[in-house]
Amino acid sequence: MRHPNIVEFQVIGDYALFSDPIMRVGGEKCSYQVPTYEALKGILSSVYWKPTLIWYIDAVRVMNQIQTEVKGIRPIHYQDGKNELSYYTYLKNCRYQVRAHFEWNENRPELAGDRNENKHHNIAKRMIEKGGRRDVFLGTRECQGYVEPCVFGEGPGAYDTLPELSFGLMYHGITYADEAYSPETQGKMTARFWYPVMKQGIITFLRPEDCTLTKPLREMEVKPFGEELENFSGLREFGEVE
Repeated sequence: MRHPNIVEFQVIGDYALFSDPIMRVGGEKCSYQVPTYEALKGILSSVYWKPTLIWYIDAVRVMNQIQTEVKGIRPIHYQDGKNELSYYTYLKNCRYQVRAHFEWNENRPELAGDRNENKHHNIAKRMIEKGGRRDVFLGTRECQGYVEPCVFGEGPGAYDTLPELSFGLMYHGITYADEAYSPETQGKMTARFWYPVMKQGIITFLRPEDCTLTKPLREMEVKPFGEELENFSGLREFGEVE
């Protein structure tokens, strides 16, 4: 199904580290070969987000050849606060085309008055042209990324002629309490997993509710948004009040 509020953009960066946050408790870190759904959703949320809506990543196109580079890192040790030596495996020379759309967050009926599809769609496209509202990262803070508009599928990609490539079991994303889609995900933080397959360089993502492999992580309450929080109707900080 093709949605009317689709956005398409390209994200590039010298390095990326897309990994399972459940395994990020310290020590060595190794990136997945391709971006995760949650990482791309985080990038788009940095470009433009409101609690009224939920971004859904439809597909990603891998434009550059998948390459890795190992770096020696000295992170802070959790126990004593001292530095320790670890080796992180990053993706390098990254470039991806992304297609996504938004839907209303039905868990927030109090924001129903802000459900103006044309307004949010136009603001999102303007923010993509400006490179985003906040800094963009490819998986981790040290991997700076840059966003620009594109036409999804335009231009040559490194894997356009590759019929199919499977990546095995992979982290998909996290369902937070305010984005719950079923009784099982209400009041919880739930991790999702799936088996991605790339065809001609394109990975088409499952919707969160279609991921059958899930793991509840902990209890979680819905974050409240009161009337004192402004900026639901436009971008005051950018002078774009609707």
